[in-house]
Amino acid sequence: MRIALFTDTFAPQVNGVAKTLGRLVNYFEKENIPHEIFVPEQVDDNSLFSGNVHGFTSLPFLLYPECRIALPNILKIRNRLQTLQPDLIHLATPFNVGLCGLHYATKYHVPYVASYHTHFDQYLDYYKLGFMLPWIWKYQHWFHRNAKKIFVPSNETKNHLEEKGFKELELWPRGVDCHIFNPHRNKRDFKERYHITKKYTLLYVGRVAPEKDLHILSEMVENLSSELKKEVQWVVVGEGPMLSELKQKHKQDICFTGYLDGEELADAYTAADLFVFPSSSETFGNVVLEALASGTPAIVANSGGVKEIVIDGVTGILCSPNDTASFIEGVERMLLSHSLRRSMSLKSRSYSKKQSWDKIFSNLLFQYEKVTTEHKLTQLV
Repeated sequence: MRIALFTDTFAPQVNGVAKTLGRLVNYFEKENIPHEIFVPEQVDDNSLFSGNVHGFTSLPFLLYPECRIALPNILKIRNRLQTLQPDLIHLATPFNVGLCGLHYATKYHVPYVASYHTHFDQYLDYYKLGFMLPWIWKYQHWFHRNAKKIFVPSNETKNHLEEKGFKELELWPRGVDCHIFNPHRNKRDFKERYHITKKYTLLYVGRVAPEKDLHILSEMVENLSSELKKEVQWVVVGEGPMLSELKQKHKQDICFTGYLDGEELADAYTAADLFVFPSSSETFGNVVLEALASGTPAIVANSGGVKEIVIDGVTGILCSPNDTASFIEGVERMLLSHSLRRSMSLKSRSYSKKQSWDKIFSNLLFQYEKVTTEHKLTQLV
């Protein structure tokens, strides 16, 4: 099978979608699956764009500067695809690069699938752009109208799109690398690196932005009980538009590390006693699964895709969305019971070991093959 993947976010961008697609491409290479990848070029690192990964000039996306809006070279795309002769096109995003893939699939009658990763409709409210919702949904329906499958990361996302009238939805969850994310890493190194001396470490990993409901985390920092507040070190891993505001407000209470990846990120998860993730609009929540693989129980919103990862009272605690008191109650309950944290840590690790990337990508490939087989059969009729 020959596959062309079009995406408006890819490595070295730091977000769940880019990392997932990077792993997917690695899987293609491991399984010797012929493929061509079309992505935005990165101003800071274009070395990745060689061989069958093709980058195009790009500009920052207004709502999400970490992502890029590309200006694709249509002629280059056509030439590469004419050489590959893809059996299937996968459109991972509905922006400029994705539109090029859609155009080629339509013009040359190549079956295409799409994947839905982000609730942009929910993000608009955080940026006071709710008036765009009718247009957004109309566009999404147009973009996906002939997709043979629309892959979604969670049942919550699947239900959300079904309510909006989308068809051919297929679950494509996320996996985790339990080799790098594990509870046996040296906690002391991370704590010494960031001068963490307090008894408990509470960790957040993700984009530092309004749509992650970080006002809840900010209120938690301020309103923990006075006894625990003295013993808690908050750590925020990531960057984004709220970073300077949080730094100014909580410079004495929060350790800001910026982006971390690989071994450094894995060290952060292992060093934490709890992972706190207040976002209520996640389609999945890769970082939550990474925390669980590290043996770190998670305190999350009972909303979005994360509620399908965390088993309440077993691998973490589900809190009422956008309810600071509920999150504080969860954190304090966990910190005051070592035996509960220990039990949840073991069960978190056990759960995550069942979520292998190879199993998930193997199933995705099976879905690809179903689509291409059905397409070939229709061509014979």
